[in-house]
Amino acid sequence: MHVARFVAAVLVVVLLSTMFVVTRATEAQRAASLPGVGFLTPQSSDLGGERFLRAFRQGLRELGYVEGQNIAIESRWADGKYDRLPSLAAELVRLKVNVIVAATPPAVQAVKQATNTIPIVMVGVFDPVAMGFVDSLARPGGNITGLSSVQSELVGKRLEVLKEVVPNVSLVALLGNPANPNYASLVRHAQDAARVLKIRLQSVEARDPREFDSAFVAITAARAGAVLVVGDPMFVDYGARIADHALRRRLPTVVGSIESAEAGGLLFYGPSLSEAFRRAATYVDKVLKGAKAADLPIEQPVKFELVINLKTAKALGLTIPQALLQRADQVIR
Repeated sequence: MHVARFVAAVLVVVLLSTMFVVTRATEAQRAASLPGVGFLTPQSSDLGGERFLRAFRQGLRELGYVEGQNIAIESRWADGKYDRLPSLAAELVRLKVNVIVAATPPAVQAVKQATNTIPIVMVGVFDPVAMGFVDSLARPGGNITGLSSVQSELVGKRLEVLKEVVPNVSLVALLGNPANPNYASLVRHAQDAARVLKIRLQSVEARDPREFDSAFVAITAARAGAVLVVGDPMFVDYGARIADHALRRRLPTVVGSIESAEAGGLLFYGPSLSEAFRRAATYVDKVLKGAKAADLPIEQPVKFELVINLKTAKALGLTIPQALLQRADQVIR
Protein backbone atom coordinates (compact mmCIF):
# COMPACT_ATOMS: atom_id res chain seq x y z
CA MET A 1 0.00 0.00 0.00
CA HIS A 2 2.78 2.40 0.95
CA VAL A 3 4.66 1.55 -2.25
CA ALA A 4 1.55 2.21 -4.37
CA ARG A 5 1.04 5.57 -2.69
CA PHE A 6 4.69 6.45 -3.22
CA VAL A 7 4.55 5.52 -6.91
CA ALA A 8 1.33 7.52 -7.32
CA ALA A 9 2.92 10.57 -5.67
CA VAL A 10 5.96 10.28 -7.93
CA LEU A 11 3.73 10.07 -11.00
CA VAL A 12 1.85 13.19 -9.90
CA VAL A 13 5.10 15.09 -9.46
CA VAL A 14 6.38 13.93 -12.85
CA LEU A 15 3.08 14.85 -14.50
CA LEU A 16 3.03 18.32 -12.92
CA SER A 17 6.69 18.89 -13.86
CA THR A 18 6.00 17.82 -17.43
CA MET A 19 2.99 20.11 -17.64
CA PHE A 20 5.09 22.99 -16.28
CA VAL A 21 7.88 22.39 -18.81
CA VAL A 22 5.39 22.08 -21.68
CA THR A 23 3.57 25.24 -20.55
CA ARG A 24 6.81 27.20 -20.31
CA ALA A 25 7.93 25.88 -23.70
CA THR A 26 4.57 26.82 -25.22
CA GLU A 27 4.76 30.30 -23.69
CA ALA A 28 8.31 30.75 -24.96
CA GLN A 29 7.31 29.57 -28.41
CA ARG A 30 4.35 31.95 -28.45
CA ALA A 31 6.52 34.87 -27.26
CA ALA A 32 9.08 34.11 -29.97
CA SER A 33 6.36 34.26 -32.61
CA LEU A 34 5.06 37.66 -31.48
CA PRO A 35 6.28 40.98 -32.91
CA GLY A 36 9.19 42.05 -30.68
CA VAL A 37 9.77 45.60 -29.45
CA GLY A 38 13.03 46.58 -27.79
CA PHE A 39 13.00 49.36 -25.19
CA LEU A 40 16.37 50.91 -24.32
CA THR A 41 16.95 53.73 -21.84
CA PRO A 42 19.86 55.05 -19.76
CA GLN A 43 17.53 55.21 -16.76
CA SER A 44 16.96 52.78 -13.91
CA SER A 45 13.69 50.87 -13.68
CA ASP A 46 13.63 51.14 -9.88
CA LEU A 47 14.30 54.89 -9.77
CA GLY A 48 11.38 56.17 -11.81
CA GLY A 49 12.21 55.05 -15.33
CA GLU A 50 9.48 52.42 -15.12
CA ARG A 51 6.84 55.17 -15.39
CA PHE A 52 7.95 55.91 -18.95
CA LEU A 53 7.73 52.24 -19.90
CA ARG A 54 4.23 52.24 -18.39
CA ALA A 55 3.32 55.25 -20.54
CA PHE A 56 4.63 53.42 -23.62
CA ARG A 57 2.63 50.32 -22.71
CA GLN A 58 -0.47 52.48 -22.25
CA GLY A 59 0.01 53.87 -25.75
CA LEU A 60 0.28 50.34 -27.12
CA ARG A 61 -2.90 49.26 -25.30
CA GLU A 62 -4.79 52.21 -26.79
CA LEU A 63 -3.80 50.85 -30.21
CA GLY A 64 -4.97 47.33 -29.41
CA TYR A 65 -1.70 45.70 -28.38
CA VAL A 66 -1.65 43.41 -25.36
CA GLU A 67 1.75 42.32 -24.10
CA GLY A 68 2.13 38.56 -24.27
CA GLN A 69 -0.81 38.18 -26.64
CA ASN A 70 0.00 40.13 -29.78
CA ILE A 71 3.26 41.87 -28.86
CA ALA A 72 6.40 41.19 -26.80
CA ILE A 73 8.49 43.91 -25.12
CA GLU A 74 12.17 43.47 -24.28
CA SER A 75 13.25 46.29 -21.93
CA ARG A 76 16.87 47.08 -21.14
CA TRP A 77 18.05 49.59 -18.50
CA ALA A 78 21.54 51.11 -18.27
CA ASP A 79 21.00 52.27 -14.66
CA GLY A 80 22.59 55.63 -15.39
CA LYS A 81 25.75 54.09 -16.87
CA TYR A 82 26.02 55.34 -20.44
CA ASP A 83 28.90 52.98 -21.19
CA ARG A 84 26.49 50.02 -20.80
CA LEU A 85 24.24 51.20 -23.64
CA PRO A 86 26.25 49.72 -26.57
CA SER A 87 26.18 46.19 -25.13
CA LEU A 88 22.48 46.47 -24.27
CA ALA A 89 21.74 47.73 -27.79
CA ALA A 90 23.71 44.83 -29.29
CA GLU A 91 21.72 42.43 -27.11
CA LEU A 92 18.42 43.74 -28.46
CA VAL A 93 19.73 43.44 -32.01
CA ARG A 94 20.73 39.80 -31.38
CA LEU A 95 17.18 39.13 -30.18
CA LYS A 96 16.02 40.20 -33.65
CA VAL A 97 13.27 42.47 -32.37
CA ASN A 98 11.15 44.18 -35.03
CA VAL A 99 11.66 47.73 -33.75
CA ILE A 100 13.62 49.42 -30.96
CA VAL A 101 12.43 52.39 -28.89
CA ALA A 102 15.51 54.33 -27.76
CA ALA A 103 15.22 57.03 -25.11
CA THR A 104 17.59 60.04 -25.25
CA PRO A 105 20.58 60.59 -27.58
CA PRO A 106 23.04 58.20 -25.88
CA ALA A 107 20.63 55.29 -26.36
CA VAL A 108 19.80 56.30 -29.93
CA GLN A 109 23.51 56.55 -30.74
CA ALA A 110 24.15 53.10 -29.26
CA VAL A 111 21.36 51.47 -31.28
CA LYS A 112 22.36 53.37 -34.43
CA GLN A 113 25.85 51.89 -34.15
CA ALA A 114 24.43 48.42 -33.51
CA THR A 115 22.08 48.25 -36.51
CA ASN A 116 21.25 50.08 -39.72
CA THR A 117 18.32 47.83 -40.58
CA ILE A 118 16.08 47.47 -37.51
CA PRO A 119 13.76 50.53 -37.28
CA ILE A 120 14.52 52.84 -34.35
CA VAL A 121 11.91 55.03 -32.67
CA MET A 122 13.67 57.78 -30.72
CA VAL A 123 12.27 59.71 -27.74
CA GLY A 124 13.74 62.72 -25.97
CA VAL A 125 16.25 63.83 -28.62
CA PHE A 126 16.64 67.60 -28.71
CA ASP A 127 17.96 68.11 -32.24
CA PRO A 128 18.07 64.86 -34.24
CA VAL A 129 19.20 66.62 -37.44
CA ALA A 130 22.17 68.36 -35.79
CA MET A 131 23.13 65.09 -34.07
CA GLY A 132 23.18 63.29 -37.41
CA PHE A 133 20.40 60.85 -36.56
CA VAL A 134 18.11 61.93 -39.41
CA ASP A 135 18.40 63.84 -42.68
CA SER A 136 15.44 66.11 -41.93
CA LEU A 137 12.37 66.24 -39.71
CA ALA A 138 10.03 65.81 -42.69
CA ARG A 139 11.89 62.88 -44.28
CA PRO A 140 14.25 61.25 -41.78
CA GLY A 141 15.87 58.78 -44.18
CA GLY A 142 17.72 55.79 -42.79
CA ASN A 143 16.21 53.62 -40.06
CA ILE A 144 15.49 56.28 -37.38
CA THR A 145 12.26 58.17 -36.76
CA GLY A 146 10.24 59.16 -33.69
CA LEU A 147 9.79 62.20 -31.50
CA SER A 148 12.10 65.14 -30.96
CA SER A 149 12.13 67.59 -28.10
CA VAL A 150 12.84 71.31 -28.08
CA GLN A 151 14.61 71.40 -24.73
CA SER A 152 17.40 73.64 -26.03
CA GLU A 153 14.97 76.39 -27.02
CA LEU A 154 13.03 75.92 -23.78
CA VAL A 155 16.04 76.75 -21.60
CA GLY A 156 15.41 80.45 -22.21
CA LYS A 157 11.73 80.15 -21.35
CA ARG A 158 12.55 78.35 -18.13
CA LEU A 159 14.89 81.14 -17.11
CA GLU A 160 12.11 83.65 -17.82
CA VAL A 161 9.71 81.76 -15.57
CA LEU A 162 12.37 81.54 -12.87
CA LYS A 163 12.89 85.29 -13.03
CA GLU A 164 9.16 85.86 -12.58
CA VAL A 165 9.41 84.04 -9.26
CA VAL A 166 12.82 85.41 -8.23
CA PRO A 167 13.00 88.78 -10.05
CA ASN A 168 16.23 89.90 -8.39
CA VAL A 169 18.25 86.79 -9.19
CA SER A 170 21.55 87.70 -10.83
CA LEU A 171 23.54 84.45 -10.76
CA VAL A 172 22.00 81.11 -11.71
CA ALA A 173 23.87 77.81 -11.47
CA LEU A 174 23.35 75.52 -14.47
CA LEU A 175 23.56 71.90 -13.33
CA GLY A 176 24.30 69.58 -16.26
CA ASN A 177 25.77 66.20 -17.14
CA PRO A 178 28.70 66.57 -19.56
CA ALA A 179 28.38 62.89 -20.50
CA ASN A 180 25.09 63.73 -22.24
CA PRO A 181 25.64 64.64 -25.92
CA ASN A 182 23.07 67.44 -25.56
CA TYR A 183 24.96 69.16 -22.77
CA ALA A 184 27.08 71.55 -24.85
CA SER A 185 24.07 72.65 -26.92
CA LEU A 186 22.00 73.26 -23.80
CA VAL A 187 24.73 75.36 -22.24
CA ARG A 188 25.02 77.51 -25.37
CA HIS A 189 21.27 78.13 -25.50
CA ALA A 190 21.19 78.90 -21.79
CA GLN A 191 24.05 81.40 -22.11
CA ASP A 192 22.30 83.17 -24.99
CA ALA A 193 19.06 83.41 -23.03
CA ALA A 194 20.85 84.52 -19.85
CA ARG A 195 22.52 87.42 -21.66
CA VAL A 196 19.13 88.68 -22.86
CA LEU A 197 17.71 88.40 -19.33
CA LYS A 198 20.85 89.98 -17.81
CA ILE A 199 21.57 86.89 -15.73
CA ARG A 200 25.00 85.37 -15.14
CA LEU A 201 25.34 81.61 -15.45
CA GLN A 202 27.67 79.32 -13.53
CA SER A 203 28.06 75.90 -15.15
CA VAL A 204 28.33 73.07 -12.62
CA GLU A 205 28.76 69.47 -13.74
CA ALA A 206 27.68 66.12 -12.31
CA ARG A 207 28.30 62.88 -14.19
CA ASP A 208 27.16 60.68 -11.34
CA PRO A 209 24.84 61.05 -8.30
CA ARG A 210 27.93 60.87 -6.09
CA GLU A 211 28.97 64.24 -7.54
CA PHE A 212 25.82 66.05 -6.35
CA ASP A 213 27.41 66.94 -3.01
CA SER A 214 30.45 68.64 -4.57
CA ALA A 215 28.27 70.29 -7.21
CA PHE A 216 26.08 71.95 -4.60
CA VAL A 217 29.10 72.92 -2.52
CA ALA A 218 30.39 74.78 -5.60
CA ILE A 219 26.97 76.34 -6.18
CA THR A 220 26.82 77.56 -2.59
CA ALA A 221 30.38 78.88 -2.69
CA ALA A 222 29.59 80.91 -5.81
CA ARG A 223 26.53 82.40 -4.03
CA ALA A 224 24.16 81.42 -6.84
CA GLY A 225 20.60 82.55 -6.26
CA ALA A 226 18.90 79.65 -8.07
CA VAL A 227 19.61 76.44 -10.00
CA LEU A 228 18.68 75.56 -13.57
CA VAL A 229 18.71 71.75 -13.88
CA VAL A 230 19.00 70.88 -17.56
CA GLY A 231 17.46 67.76 -19.05
CA ASP A 232 19.23 64.46 -18.38
CA PRO A 233 17.94 60.95 -17.52
CA MET A 234 20.08 60.80 -14.39
CA PHE A 235 18.57 64.03 -13.09
CA VAL A 236 15.08 62.60 -13.64
CA ASP A 237 16.01 59.43 -11.72
CA TYR A 238 17.47 61.43 -8.85
CA GLY A 239 15.08 64.39 -8.92
CA ALA A 240 14.20 64.02 -5.23
CA ARG A 241 17.85 64.03 -4.17
CA ILE A 242 18.59 67.15 -6.22
CA ALA A 243 15.50 68.86 -4.79
CA ASP A 244 16.65 68.00 -1.27
CA HIS A 245 20.12 69.46 -1.90
CA ALA A 246 18.57 72.66 -3.22
CA LEU A 247 15.98 72.96 -0.46
CA ARG A 248 18.58 72.55 2.31
CA ARG A 249 20.45 75.47 0.76
CA ARG A 250 17.22 77.42 0.16
CA LEU A 251 17.80 77.51 -3.60
CA PRO A 252 14.87 77.75 -6.06
CA THR A 253 15.15 75.26 -8.92
CA VAL A 254 13.74 75.14 -12.43
CA VAL A 255 13.93 71.54 -13.57
CA GLY A 256 13.91 69.56 -16.82
CA SER A 257 10.88 67.31 -16.37
CA ILE A 258 7.44 67.17 -14.78
CA GLU A 259 8.64 64.19 -12.76
CA SER A 260 11.45 66.28 -11.24
CA ALA A 261 8.96 68.99 -10.26
CA GLU A 262 6.76 66.35 -8.63
CA ALA A 263 9.85 65.13 -6.76
CA GLY A 264 10.39 68.57 -5.22
CA GLY A 265 11.72 70.89 -7.93
CA LEU A 266 10.14 74.34 -7.81
CA LEU A 267 9.30 74.98 -11.47
CA PHE A 268 9.00 73.17 -14.78
CA TYR A 269 8.01 74.37 -18.22
CA GLY A 270 8.00 72.16 -21.28
CA PRO A 271 6.53 69.04 -22.90
CA SER A 272 5.61 65.91 -20.95
CA LEU A 273 8.10 63.06 -21.22
CA SER A 274 5.43 60.53 -20.30
CA GLU A 275 3.26 61.79 -23.14
CA ALA A 276 6.18 61.46 -25.55
CA PHE A 277 6.63 57.80 -24.58
CA ARG A 278 2.90 57.21 -24.99
CA ARG A 279 3.07 58.77 -28.45
CA ALA A 280 6.07 56.57 -29.35
CA ALA A 281 3.63 53.67 -29.50
CA THR A 282 2.02 55.20 -32.61
CA TYR A 283 5.35 54.96 -34.43
CA VAL A 284 5.83 51.35 -33.32
CA ASP A 285 2.33 50.58 -34.60
CA LYS A 286 3.07 52.11 -38.00
CA VAL A 287 6.38 50.28 -38.33
CA LEU A 288 4.81 46.93 -37.39
CA LYS A 289 2.16 47.56 -40.05
CA GLY A 290 4.81 48.01 -42.73
CA ALA A 291 5.73 51.71 -42.73
CA LYS A 292 9.40 52.57 -43.25
CA ALA A 293 11.15 54.69 -40.62
CA ALA A 294 12.74 56.72 -43.42
CA ASP A 295 9.30 57.95 -44.51
CA LEU A 296 7.78 58.76 -41.10
CA PRO A 297 8.16 62.48 -40.24
CA ILE A 298 9.64 63.38 -36.86
CA GLU A 299 7.00 64.57 -34.42
CA GLN A 300 7.69 67.70 -32.38
CA PRO A 301 5.86 68.61 -29.15
CA VAL A 302 2.89 70.96 -29.51
CA LYS A 303 1.81 71.12 -25.87
CA PHE A 304 3.91 72.73 -23.16
CA GLU A 305 3.05 72.54 -19.49
CA LEU A 306 3.84 74.89 -16.64
CA VAL A 307 4.16 73.05 -13.34
CA ILE A 308 4.63 74.84 -10.03
CA ASN A 309 5.43 73.04 -6.79
CA LEU A 310 3.70 75.26 -4.23
CA LYS A 311 4.86 73.02 -1.37
CA THR A 312 8.48 73.73 -2.32
CA ALA A 313 7.75 77.44 -2.76
CA LYS A 314 6.37 77.63 0.79
CA ALA A 315 9.37 75.74 2.16
CA LEU A 316 11.64 78.30 0.46
CA GLY A 317 9.55 81.22 1.70
CA LEU A 318 8.71 82.29 -1.84
CA THR A 319 5.45 83.82 -2.99
CA ILE A 320 4.44 82.73 -6.47
CA PRO A 321 2.88 85.61 -8.45
CA GLN A 322 -0.85 85.11 -8.88
CA ALA A 323 -0.59 85.67 -12.64
CA LEU A 324 1.90 82.78 -12.89
CA LEU A 325 -0.30 80.50 -10.79
CA GLN A 326 -3.22 81.19 -13.10
CA ARG A 327 -1.14 80.16 -16.11
CA ALA A 328 0.00 76.90 -14.48
CA ASP A 329 -1.23 73.61 -15.88
CA GLN A 330 -0.43 71.85 -12.63
CA VAL A 331 0.03 73.21 -9.12
CA ILE A 332 1.52 70.78 -6.60
CA ARG A 333 0.22 71.62 -3.12
